[in-house]
Amino acid sequence: MKKTCYPILLLSFLFTLSSCELLNDEPDGEYADYLVAKPLVMSKEEFATSVDVIAPQPIDESGKIYAYQDYIFINDKYKGVHVIDNSNPENPQKIAFIKIAGNVDISIKDDYLYADSIADLVVLDISDISNIVIVNRLLDVLPDNVVWPAADIFEWEGIDYENEVLVGWEVITERRRVEDMQARMVDFAEAANDSGGGTGQGGSLARFKIVDEYLYAVDSHNINVFDISRLEAPETLNPVFAGFDIETIFNKDNYLFLGSMRGMYIYDITTPAEPTFVSEFQHGTACDPVVVDDKYAYVTLRGGNFCGATESGLYIVDISTIENPQLEVMYPMDEPYGLGIKGDKLFICDGSSGLKVYNKSNVPDLPQLNHFENIVTFDVIPLDEHLLMVGDGMLYQYKYLENNIALISELQLN
Repeated sequence: MKKTCYPILLLSFLFTLSSCELLNDEPDGEYADYLVAKPLVMSKEEFATSVDVIAPQPIDESGKIYAYQDYIFINDKYKGVHVIDNSNPENPQKIAFIKIAGNVDISIKDDYLYADSIADLVVLDISDISNIVIVNRLLDVLPDNVVWPAADIFEWEGIDYENEVLVGWEVITERRRVEDMQARMVDFAEAANDSGGGTGQGGSLARFKIVDEYLYAVDSHNINVFDISRLEAPETLNPVFAGFDIETIFNKDNYLFLGSMRGMYIYDITTPAEPTFVSEFQHGTACDPVVVDDKYAYVTLRGGNFCGATESGLYIVDISTIENPQLEVMYPMDEPYGLGIKGDKLFICDGSSGLKVYNKSNVPDLPQLNHFENIVTFDVIPLDEHLLMVGDGMLYQYKYLENNIALISELQLN
């Protein structure tokens, strides 16, 4: 596997941000705490046969959530997917774990599950959930599918790229000498400059999206397009360059809405094999998922650390003229991640500040209906009958009320 390099602008930003923050915060002028990303590797031989279905496992780091029929699929970052039987939302049951090295995203159509495994696309038949079968593996079709964690420094020295595959990162806090780390960051940046049941529903943090007979998978700067008219044998089409630091994808009608660290990009998929650029809404550098209704795009921006210096908040963007999106209003938030909409309700996962529920029927007015505090939230999926939310090793389910929601159940995942 060849070594993938960072875009230099991103690295320069990370270096400037990290060094400024740490110099201001260091307690003794010489040492400071750093987030250090350490590589998770496996041999190429092991990676080639790393997909497997095993008994339910404790979750290590809950990631994105996906709903399909009576099942919930929760990503365990870089490791695979937990399968939960949700036929009774009051008593969900973990039933299996699909091991997929380097996995962060899935999407499902008509009992075929598509999952990334670093640069590969894996296809599984889940028509018999008790006997999940691997039916295909497309090699190197997601060449820039790199998901970087929030960290101050990445330690990839010592990786044997001839015989090993980098499948993910473990981020830990270490106390190190400031002068040494600043020099290391500069060297790092310079090195990078040289080198059957229909479709399921993902959350706002998804990087995979199925629309009719096409799968769209965004990486850091491309829309990768696959024709899945033959579900078991996807056809790789030409990727579309879409900018830099692309993070999420959302579909509404004939448009794809891409959330990036630089803005929201809108693409027309009237010709589904060839997404075409329509317009963009720019903002300061920040982590950025987006969901859309008939008139507005709702964008949560999370500033600070890896995501940037932009103030965290909810940006409501008027898209009634799709070629010219305009900011309608911004509401401050603490550390927003995923969000979702259902009817007149807007749900925002505000990190450690909990789940916030709003009435969006009269934008720009946004009265708060409820605030579920003392929980850590990551992403939501508003289903037809109830709401799913994942965060901090927990799966929560809520029923809709006229002007509120109420807890149905919670499941400990780890």
